[in-house]
Amino acid sequence: MLKPAPRDRFDRRLLAPMMVGATLNPINTAIIAVALTPIGLALGAPASDTVWLVAALYLATAVGQPLVGRLVDVFGVKTLFLIGGGLVAIAGVIGLVAPDIWWLVAARVILGLGTCAGYPAAMHLIRSEAERTGMTSPAGVLTALSVTTQTIAVIGPTLGGLLIAGWGWRATFAVNLPLGLASVVLGWILMPRRTGLEPAADRRPRIDWVGIGLFAVAMLALLIYLQNVSLGLLWLLAVAVVVGAAFAWWELRTKVEPFIDLRVLAGNGPLLLTYLRAFLTMTISYTFVYGFTQWLEDGRGLEPTGAGLVLLPIFLAGIGVSIAVGRRPEVWWKLLVGSIAQIAAGVLVLFMDDGSPIWFLVIAMLVLGIPQGLNGLAIQNSLYFQADAARIGSASGLLRTFMYLGSIASSILYGRVYGERATTGGLHVLGWVVVGIALAFLLVTVLDRSLAAIGRRPPSEAAAAEQRFDAATSESA
Repeated sequence: MLKPAPRDRFDRRLLAPMMVGATLNPINTAIIAVALTPIGLALGAPASDTVWLVAALYLATAVGQPLVGRLVDVFGVKTLFLIGGGLVAIAGVIGLVAPDIWWLVAARVILGLGTCAGYPAAMHLIRSEAERTGMTSPAGVLTALSVTTQTIAVIGPTLGGLLIAGWGWRATFAVNLPLGLASVVLGWILMPRRTGLEPAADRRPRIDWVGIGLFAVAMLALLIYLQNVSLGLLWLLAVAVVVGAAFAWWELRTKVEPFIDLRVLAGNGPLLLTYLRAFLTMTISYTFVYGFTQWLEDGRGLEPTGAGLVLLPIFLAGIGVSIAVGRRPEVWWKLLVGSIAQIAAGVLVLFMDDGSPIWFLVIAMLVLGIPQGLNGLAIQNSLYFQADAARIGSASGLLRTFMYLGSIASSILYGRVYGERATTGGLHVLGWVVVGIALAFLLVTVLDRSLAAIGRRPPSEAAAAEQRFDAATSESA
C-alpha cells in the first residue's frame, strides 16, 4: 500500500500517470501528419478518404473531451483514466491489423475517445493537490504539464517520420499499444480513487444525459460540415444551429445539474476569452504542423523523415521557453510576446520558396516555437485560475474542444488554399492568413484587462508554501 503524501508537498507519484495520459491526445493528433501519404499509397485510398484519419480523431475528441471531463468531475479520475488507457491500447491493435482505410478510421475514433481522459484528469489532480497542500499557484506542475501537452504535438511529425522509416506506417498506430498499457498500469498503481474534489457518492448530481446528447449531435453536425464545406451539406449546418439552440434552451431550464452551465460560462468573460485565444493559437499551430509539413514534402521536396526533423526546432524552442519562464505565474506578457512571435513566423513564411535553405526553415521554426511555449503555458494557467474548481475537468475538456475547432479551422484553410498540391504560392497565402489570425490574437490579448490579475504575488505564507510545492516537483523531474 502506498504511503500518503506529505501535507505540504505535491504527491510526486502522480506525475508519471498525469504526463503519460496527457501526451496520448496531442501525439496522436500530430503523428498522423506524415503518415497520410504512405497510408494512402499502401491501401489504395485517395486523399478524400485519408483525410478522415484526421477528421475522425477531431470529431471524437471535440465531443468527448468535455463529456469525459464532466464524468471526471463527478466520479473521480481513476476509473475514467483506466478506461481511456484501455481504449488507446485497443486502437493500437486495430491499427496493426486493419485491412482497409475504414478500419483505420474506426481505430482513430476509438483512439480519440480513449485519449479524452488524460488532460481533464491531470488538471483535476493538480487542482486537488493544490487544495490539499494549500498552494495558490502550482506553477511547477502546470509548467511541466504545459511542456508535455503543448510541445508534444510537434514531436509527432518527427516521431512519425522516424517510425515510418524504420517499421512502416503501421508503427504510427502500434505505438499506442505500449502507451495505452503504460497508462493503465500507472493509473492503476498510482492514481487515487478519490481526490476530494468530486462529490460524495450519496451527493453525486444526476448526469445531464439529454444535454450531453444534444451537445454531441450539434457538435458532430457542425464539425462534419466544417470538414466538408459545401452547398449540398448546408442542411448539416442547419441541424447544428437548431440542435444547438435546443441544447441552450435545455441547459438553461433543466432541473438536474447542467452538462455545461451556460449561465456561469456566459458570466465568466475572462474564461470565454481564454477559449477564444486557444482557438486562434491552435489554428496557427496546426496550419504549420499540417499545412507547412505538406509544403515541405510537395513544394520543397523533402522526405517524411526530413520534414519531421525540420519541425523539431519548434519543440526545442517551445520547451526551452516554457522551462525558462514557466515558474513565473503572470500570463499577460507571455501572451503579448507570443502574439508578436506568431506574427513574425507568418512574415518569415512569405520569404520561403522551393529553394529555401534548410537553415532558413529552421530559423522560422525556432521563431514559431516561442509562441508554442508561451501561449500554451499562459492559456493553461489562465484556465486554472478562471475555472470553477468543481468543474475543472469539464472546463479543461471544453478548452480542448476549442483547440480542436482551431485545428479543424486550420485544415479548412490549408485544404482550400492548396487544392491538389501544396505549392509555394499557396504557402504564401497561408503566411498572410497566419499574420491576420495572429493580429486578432494580439488584439484580444491587449483588450483583456483581466489578464493582469492572474499571477499576482500571493501573501507571504502562500508564497512560501508555493516555493515548497515547486521544490517538491523539481526533485521529481
